[in-house]
Amino acid sequence: MKTELDLTKGGANMARRSFLRYAGTGAAAIAVMGAASCKKDHTVIVDGAVDIGNGDLGILNYAYALEQLEAAFYLQVVATPYSGISAAETAYLTDIRDHEVLHRDFFKAALGTNAIQSLTPDFSTINFGDRTSVLNAAKLLEDTGVQAYDGAGYLIKDANYLLIAGKIVSVEARHAALIGNLLGIGNYASTDQVDPSTGLNKAASIAEVLSGANKFLKTKVTAPSYNYQP
Repeated sequence: MKTELDLTKGGANMARRSFLRYAGTGAAAIAVMGAASCKKDHTVIVDGAVDIGNGDLGILNYAYALEQLEAAFYLQVVATPYSGISAAETAYLTDIRDHEVLHRDFFKAALGTNAIQSLTPDFSTINFGDRTSVLNAAKLLEDTGVQAYDGAGYLIKDANYLLIAGKIVSVEARHAALIGNLLGIGNYASTDQVDPSTGLNKAASIAEVLSGANKFLKTKVTAPSYNYQP
């Protein structure tokens, strides 16, 4: 099945949406832009991989890399729906696609010249014509996304950035719960993600997340400032 699409573009109703409107708090979004605009072009290649950088902007680029991957995946899912997809599932996955495109575009706009380059996905291991293959991949990406935000949140110094990250991870967790339930009723908070003894979602380090994410990327991402290189 064809998997090469223009995965840098959003859905038809996404093109003109403002990232300020998405953020829901103009002051916080403008603060992100202000910090980004006073910097020079960030993109750095280390051993053939894209370095996310360091500090708060490094964490924002880390999130941007993951949002690029998720947006590309759902753009493909909606463009080439799996066999037997229902109208309800189409609506759910389209909504998720739209959210992920907004997340991706928000970080790109907010980071400005500090944003890492556009990444090229590699979904060769996913059968987009098969429901189980697609939903299992979606669960992996969503669960990884939530664990990534939870695992890197403590590294964020600026309260405005932390507020935005909190708003985004809340949406990612809703996605993860929905995908889990599509795979099996009652799997919205499975024990592989939520620790039943504490009721808290599990977290993952930047090294752990990038090790998995790079399996779905032709353009590898590295984070030497956080002790990870592919």
